[in-house]
Amino acid sequence: MANDSALTLEDFVAAIPAKRRLIGLDLGTKTIGLALSDLGRSIATPMETIKRKKFTLDAEKLLEICARQEVCGIVLGLPLNMDGTEGPRCQATRAFSRNLAQKTDLPITYWDERLSTAAVTRTLLEADSSRAKRAEAVDKMAAAYILQGFLDRLSHMGLDT
Repeated sequence: MANDSALTLEDFVAAIPAKRRLIGLDLGTKTIGLALSDLGRSIATPMETIKRKKFTLDAEKLLEICARQEVCGIVLGLPLNMDGTEGPRCQATRAFSRNLAQKTDLPITYWDERLSTAAVTRTLLEADSSRAKRAEAVDKMAAAYILQGFLDRLSHMGLDT
């Protein structure tokens, strides 16, 4: 897509150094769920949830976490509609990516996040988690689900450098 700051999978992989962490983001209207990969990029771990305030404050907090964790790239969940089309949430995610790219040199790519929140919620329900605990955990777990899908794709492509 023209005027988009996110890279294709291949360009993203070419832009990231080996043996460094990736961060996965589940971008919601009220929160941003974060997950972190291990150095070998095989496991995504839920990390934390940022309560959204203003973009500038959210970006500063996110980039501070990226610096502290020595992250080399950002995997942003893209909330496509079930039929693969893009709706308003995709436009908001792309706008977030464009704005974030103006504040960092970290490469950014998208990962299809369809069903991530539903899958995570189902897992938490099966674990008999309370509603309050589910609400607290779902965003960062959705971010881990998104990042794990991306890491699995890298592994299957032989790109998990």
